[in-house]
Parts: sequence; structure tokens; C-alpha cells
Amino acid sequence: MSVEASAPQLPTRDWPGALVLALRLAAVMAFVAIVVQAAIVVRARPQDLITGARGMADIIGRAMPPDFARINVIWWPVLETVDIAIFGTLGGVALAVPLAILAAANVTPSRALYFAARGAIGFARSVPDLVWALLFVTAVGLGPFPGALALSVHSVGMLGRLFAETIEHMDMAPIDALTLTGARRMQVFSHGVIPSVLPSLTGITLYRFDENIRSSLVLGFVGAGGIGFELLSAMSLFQYRLVSLYLIVTFVLVIAAERMSALIRARLA
Repeated sequence: MSVEASAPQLPTRDWPGALVLALRLAAVMAFVAIVVQAAIVVRARPQDLITGARGMADIIGRAMPPDFARINVIWWPVLETVDIAIFGTLGGVALAVPLAILAAANVTPSRALYFAARGAIGFARSVPDLVWALLFVTAVGLGPFPGALALSVHSVGMLGRLFAETIEHMDMAPIDALTLTGARRMQVFSHGVIPSVLPSLTGITLYRFDENIRSSLVLGFVGAGGIGFELLSAMSLFQYRLVSLYLIVTFVLVIAAERMSALIRARLA
């Protein structure tokens, strides 16, 4: 037996395993630090919920039962809310489609237009819809029209980006075939691009309509009409039973819009 064979083997450290453990521990500590600093910045005081429970219970008690006798006054705000969402969605699509074509790398006419369209889409998305609503309320006054304009412009941010990504990932074979036959740019777009991406764009548009229903409710708080404006007015007048009625109608409206959108998307799939 050789000396090398009989010599005891020194233990070796599993450096990769130790490194993975250290990285996981560091990630956990970083997550805890983020949560702690967030709680400090927002001045989280869970005990205030306990001490304020009596006030919340008092408001809920005043809101019961809902004032169903005034159900006849809510239909016009409901119609305004739905129409704000429809106008905002259609306006957003009308603005987003040309921007998406310019912002899609595979069909854009030039790099300058590509970056300009991407910048416009990013800017529309970065400004909150409430800010757009405040700007349009200042420009055209109170009512549903500024809310519809705000949703149109803000929808461009989401729709333009998703439309552009859908166009960039479409099958380019039909487009190339049409180009080789000598088709003009508009013919290529109408006979090649639109049939390829229309189902996906329709699904995205329905998702946005669902979101715009919810957003139109909030925009009413800044004077943009619809249920949100009436809800704020009722709260300001301490008409809590009417507030609870508006909340019930809002819930039904949101669920109905969500189900309708889901059914249409299922048929398109």
C-alpha cells in the first residue's frame, strides 16, 4: 500500500453551495429591509385600525340599508360611466394604432419615427389618468367629456405598447410575400398586417375597456362625470345610504363588464 493511498483525505468545502446559501440569505435580508423601510416611509400604524374600527362601523351603520328608493336617479350616471369608457377605449385605439405601427421595429418606416412613437407612447403611459383628467377639466370644464379625453390619451400608453409588441411578433411571411408581388405599403398593411394581428388587438382592446370602466369611476372624483362624481357628491353631503347604493351599482357594473369582456375574448380565441 502506497503512502499516498493510505493518507487521510482532507475535507473539501462546497464553495458553490455556500455561495448560493449566502446569496439567498442576502436576498431575504434585502427583502426584509425593503419591507421595513416601506413601512417607515408610509408611517404604517396598524393599531390605528383597531382604534378607528368604531368610526368605520358607524359609517357602515349609517349606510345601511341602501336607499333603493332612489334607484331611478342612478341610471344616467351609469350610462355616462359606460360611455366614458367606450369613448376612451375607442379614442385610445384610434390614437394607438398609427403610433404602434411606427413603434414596431419590423414595419416602421424609419428609426427616427420609431423612437418618436416610442417616446409618445411612454409619455402617455407615464402620466396618470387622474392628471390627464385634471388637465382636460381645466381645458373644457366639468363633465364626462374631459374624462373620456383623459382615458383616450392614457389608453394610448398601454394599447400602443401592446399593439407594437404584437405587430413585432407577428408572422412576417405573408408580409414578405405581398411585398415581393409589388404591393404598395397601404395594401401590405390592409391585406397582411391587419388580418394577422386583428384577433390579438381585439383581445387587448377588450382588456383595456374593462380597465377603463374602473378608471372612469375614479375620474369622477375630479369632476369628470359618471358614477364617481355622483358618489363624491353623496359622500360630501353625508348621504351614506345613497353612497352604499352607488357602491352596489358600481360592483354590478364592474362584474358585468368583466364577464362580457371575458365572453367576447373566449369567442375570439
